[in-house]
Amino acid sequence: MSHPPVIAVYPGTFDPITLGHEDVVRRACQLFDRVIVAVAAGHHKKTLFTLDERLEMVREAAAPYPNATVESFSGLVRDFVVAKGGKAMVRGLRAVTDFDYEFQLAGMNRHLMPEVETVFLTPGDKYQFISSTFVREIASLGGEVDKFVSDSVQARLMAKVGRA
Repeated sequence: MSHPPVIAVYPGTFDPITLGHEDVVRRACQLFDRVIVAVAAGHHKKTLFTLDERLEMVREAAAPYPNATVESFSGLVRDFVVAKGGKAMVRGLRAVTDFDYEFQLAGMNRHLMPEVETVFLTPGDKYQFISSTFVREIASLGGEVDKFVSDSVQARLMAKVGRA
């Protein structure tokens, strides 16, 4: 008796996608039959990269994983997850400081979509402190970000902040 594929959705703004995000994608792909990396249009945040640029970077990062696909969404992530038949929503946790917010979000999502589980994945030790916000700030102030993002993301970031 075969079961239907278990679909997980990993939502985020990915502005830009970091090595920590990539690590979470890799881990999720080991656990689920299909992983949809859902790139938020970013209506609530001013993003450095356009939606198309972020989709392109995430597609490059997800390319090594045949069970990962990349799509954009706007509006409630709940609507996207339900429409895609998701059974799990993946969230990355870097530190205790992320936990309080993510725990509240998971509780709210449980009310909005009781049939979907939130799964927290932690990136590897060397990625635990990386955030897109820090990466953007470091790059804009002239710092090195090569240990936090892939080469192609770094090149795009340098071009975006005028350091190419």
